[in-house]
Amino acid sequence: MPNGKPAGVRCIQLDAQNRCKIFGNPERPAFCGGLQPSIEMCGGTREHAIAWLSRLEILTQP
Repeated sequence: MPNGKPAGVRCIQLDAQNRCKIFGNPERPAFCGGLQPSIEMCGGTREHAIAWLSRLEILTQP
């Protein structure tokens, strides 16, 4: 996404299993490479992780 990914928009680099299609490639945005999973972020469920990432997107909107 040349101008960044707007909050609430699914990343175009995710495959059907929600895995990054450009993981490990130099074109992968620095933010993605710097985002390290943690218990706080991932929790125990996919729903928890999605909610955490959604809040992060809202809090970091320009």
